[in-house]
Amino acid sequence: MSSRKNIRHPLRALPFWLSLGMVPLAILGATKGGWTVALLPVYGWVMVTFLDTILGLNTENPDLDTPESDLFWYRLITMIWFPVQFITIFTMIWWVTHTTHLSTLETIVLFFGVGVISGTVGIVYSHELMHQKNRLERWLADLMLATVLYSHFRSEHLLVHHRHVGTPRDTATARYNEGFHRFFWRQLTKGPISAWHAERLMLARAGRGTLGRTNPFWRYAALQMATLVLAFLIGGWVGLGLFVFQAFIAVWQLELTNYVEHYGLTREHKGDGTYEHVLPRHSWNASHTASNWLLINLQRHSDHHYKPNRRFPLLQTYTEDEAPQLPFGYPAMTTLAMVPPLWRRRMNPRVRHWRRKHYPEIADWAPYNKGANPMPRGSV
Repeated sequence: MSSRKNIRHPLRALPFWLSLGMVPLAILGATKGGWTVALLPVYGWVMVTFLDTILGLNTENPDLDTPESDLFWYRLITMIWFPVQFITIFTMIWWVTHTTHLSTLETIVLFFGVGVISGTVGIVYSHELMHQKNRLERWLADLMLATVLYSHFRSEHLLVHHRHVGTPRDTATARYNEGFHRFFWRQLTKGPISAWHAERLMLARAGRGTLGRTNPFWRYAALQMATLVLAFLIGGWVGLGLFVFQAFIAVWQLELTNYVEHYGLTREHKGDGTYEHVLPRHSWNASHTASNWLLINLQRHSDHHYKPNRRFPLLQTYTEDEAPQLPFGYPAMTTLAMVPPLWRRRMNPRVRHWRRKHYPEIADWAPYNKGANPMPRGSV
């Protein structure tokens, strides 16, 4: 690993506030219309990827002895994001259903951009918050997920993904040669069921009933229903449709990121449903500067799996010998993933190289490719 970086000065946190630039772009698109409605996805993907090209890689590692009190300005952007996102979504719904200057196409593109706000930023911030021990932060995570109708992600992520990444139990580990569109459908159909089973199993171990009030799915349902009702009250059926549309766009972006993060990286099955421990080599990483600003270091993904509750400013980066590296940041890689032939051409050779490097003793990869290995013991 590289030199330790002092991150205590408040100005060090400023680049991670890049996400706030999306709010005035949403207002501009809503009020002016025309080509301005496309500025949000351009900002979130094209501009950030361009900045990655200009700024290059950041392989410095922050000082792990930094006290939490010195992380205030880093934490603040994640904690204020729920009211920012909530106000943006529902103000946009009110605006487009009470004005007439935007065409149908302009409205659709605008809410595609709103989905970029709630997905590229909102879900990433909720992911950061759900891992913390502070009750307020966990509640903020739940509230943000409710605005994209994907509340079960908290259960699926904490109880399944982090425990069983790289095994057949984890639906969020994309299989080798699996195209994104097939993966996306698998996530939409199996993810909620997987999360429900995980919660039911945990409740059973605690001697509690599945339908008791301690099952978080009651909270998930109530919060999501509240957002749907609010969207309808503000904008009628059109407002409700636009709300659901931006939620779908946000979820699509989340699952694109999930697809990229672990594509083809599987843990070795040791027999009888036991698997090797999660290691840095089981996540794809990217040290690209600007996209790590926007995604609050999500691309330092190996360290996140090593220390899930480590706050994002303290996440460490790894060398290529320690963890596999992506050729571009997540925004560019997720765009590539939308075209499976191009994705496979770029990534399959990297997965095969990774396999030869770390698992030369495995001769038959078919069970790993098909997700046919036994489920981890105690996971079902």
